[in-house]
This record gives sequence, structure tokens and C-alpha cells, in this order.
Amino acid sequence: MRRLVNDPYEIVEEMLEGYVRAFPDKVKLLEHDGRVVVGTHAPKKDKVGVIVGGGSGHEPLFLGYVGEGFADAAVIGNINTSPSPEPCYNSVKAVDAGKGCIYLYGNYAGDVMNFDIGAEMAAEDGIRVETVLVTDDVISSENVEDRRGIAGDFFVFKTAAAAADDGLDLDGVVEIARKTNANCATMGVALGAADHPNTGKPMFEMDLGDMEVGMGIHGEPGVRRGKTEPADDVVQEILDVIIPELKLAEGDEVCVLVNSLGATPLMDLLVAYRKVAEVLDEKGVKVHKNFIGSYASTMNMPGMSVTLQKVDDELKRYIDWPTDAPYFVQK
Repeated sequence: MRRLVNDPYEIVEEMLEGYVRAFPDKVKLLEHDGRVVVGTHAPKKDKVGVIVGGGSGHEPLFLGYVGEGFADAAVIGNINTSPSPEPCYNSVKAVDAGKGCIYLYGNYAGDVMNFDIGAEMAAEDGIRVETVLVTDDVISSENVEDRRGIAGDFFVFKTAAAAADDGLDLDGVVEIARKTNANCATMGVALGAADHPNTGKPMFEMDLGDMEVGMGIHGEPGVRRGKTEPADDVVQEILDVIIPELKLAEGDEVCVLVNSLGATPLMDLLVAYRKVAEVLDEKGVKVHKNFIGSYASTMNMPGMSVTLQKVDDELKRYIDWPTDAPYFVQK
């Protein structure tokens, strides 16, 4: 295994301890629940509580986006595993300021089940909790409601959290989250497997020199596997799917996320962005802002994804909203 760890079954706890020690002015762990990262600003008076979460192994998703102007709390599960209901509930109790809370996370069955139980527990305390599932992985299903949430989580979290910070009520925040999700499309490519610390082995088997187009962030099957192709060809294949998905036309505006799955270097991401920008230019689609780096990883997986977020003035305002979250770089 190409990783440096101590006890692999303590890696999540040790990661969280290291994280809050690194940013003690921004985040903390709940005293009674070490799987809930809370912003030191929360709860914030007269503001909807914004809670994100999911399994570990995708850092800086989810914990890295807790901060002023972004999420109020993140609920952290084991590697590639949903958090249990109790911390989902505890996160609501920690950040609710009387305006209710919103859960935001990728569409995975375990997360849906456990966050829903957390919401039911909060409802017994008289706290309203709404949920918006992120479904940006266009290749994962023809049915939009069944799609997975991957790197597009970032945009949905960002706009919904900014809307809450802007003073919108819970229904308004939900509307912004749904609007963002409906205009977001992602597709990725894997060039190999991440090393899972619990097993000491790769998460799946892939021959050196192969790639899988459309693979999910937990190693879910993509649409095809074959020999690795030139970057321009791979990016073009991705854009040939996500541009029609968003029905982009001349005069439209987008934000672009070129995301490393963990082991792909910035050099390669910039090569990929070059092609994305070239294609969008040819179609007369303007780039409002780009994000290039590791925003939603799969530990040390080699590979990348491209996300296009179609924006209007409202969404641009919330994507540009200031925040001090430790792993968000505002351009």
C-alpha cells in the first residue's frame, strides 16, 4: 500500500483530530460526538443551519467546506461509508438557530437512510430539517433522480450555504440547492484504484495503462474501459456528454471544476482545463469562474472529473460569496 498510516481502523479519528488541530480557529469536534465537525461560527443567529456529510476518503469534501459563509457542520462516516444516524442528528442539535436546517449530500442509499433517520429524530425535537440530494454524475443513470452525487457536491454546497448566510429562509435555501443541482453535470475518468487503508489493497483491479470512463468515486463501474488515451480525447468525450446534458448554447455562462481524484497532478489538470476552455470558447459559452485542483477526491486514486455548473446572476452571486472555509480557495 502506497500510504503512510498508523492503525488503519483509527485513520478517520486521527484525520479528524489532525484537522481540528490544524484549523482550531475555524472548526471543532463536538465534545460528545467526534464524527461531527462544526464551524466555530455556528450556530449563527437567525440563519438556516447547513449540514453536509458522507463517507471519509473524499477530502477535502466534506470537512474542508465547513466555515463562515459555507457549511455549518459536516458529518463524517467511515471510509466510503455513510455516517450513522446519531451524528446526523447531533449535527442538527449543534447548529440549529431556530430557522431549521438543510442536509446536503450525494445520492447514495446508505446516506439517504441514515440522514433521513437523523431528520426524523430532529423532528421529534420540533426542528425542521429538509434534504437536497446531489445528482450530478450524469453517466450513472438515465433517470436523474437515481444519479450519484460526485464533485458537483461542491457547487450545491457552496450556493446553498451562501443563500443561508444571505438570510434566506429554509424554503429559499432548498430552492437554491435544487436550482444548482439541476444545472450541474459531472463525468469522470479513473486511471487506477485508490489504496484502501483497511485492507492494504487497491479498491478494485485495473491494469496499468488502462482507464475507465465514467467510474464513480467509490469505484462504481463506468461506461467503458480501455487503454489510456490522450487527454484531449478524454476531455472531449466527457464534454460530449455533459454539454448536451445542460443544453448549453452560445451566450450561456458556466463555472468549471476540473477535479483531481487524489493522485492526478495539477499539471495534468491544467492540460485538461486547456481543452475544456477551448471547447467552450468554440461554442460561445463564457466561463465565469474555474476551480482546478482536488475538491472531491477518492484518497490516492489517479483520475479526474470535469464538472460544468450552468449559472445565472443569482448563482454567480452565491458562488462568489465570501467564506473562510479552510479548503476553499476563492478566486
